[in-house]
Amino acid sequence: MPDIVVRHIDEQMAERIKTLARERRWSINEVILHALRYGLGLSPGDVFNELLLEPGDIAHLTGAWDAEEQAAFQEALSALAQASPSTLADAATRPVKSTESF
Repeated sequence: MPDIVVRHIDEQMAERIKTLARERRWSINEVILHALRYGLGLSPGDVFNELLLEPGDIAHLTGAWDAEEQAAFQEALSALAQASPSTLADAATRPVKSTESF
């Protein structure tokens, strides 16, 4: 595939490209390719609306927790809720002991 360099992109266009990339969790290159395809009439529909991911939306992630994972998560949340901020701060500054052998 050929590479094409586009020069003289104004600040407003560059910011819009970056914003779309962040919002949709795409690379800048993907945003530009989709914009070119749509602009040149090579892509049906509005690809930006069809593939829009709302910021913070995790619905696009696949998989689910089984009962054991859900229980472990709830146990961790309970432990965090009961821990004092100073205990958590102390734990964060202690070195982690590795039990793995290489």
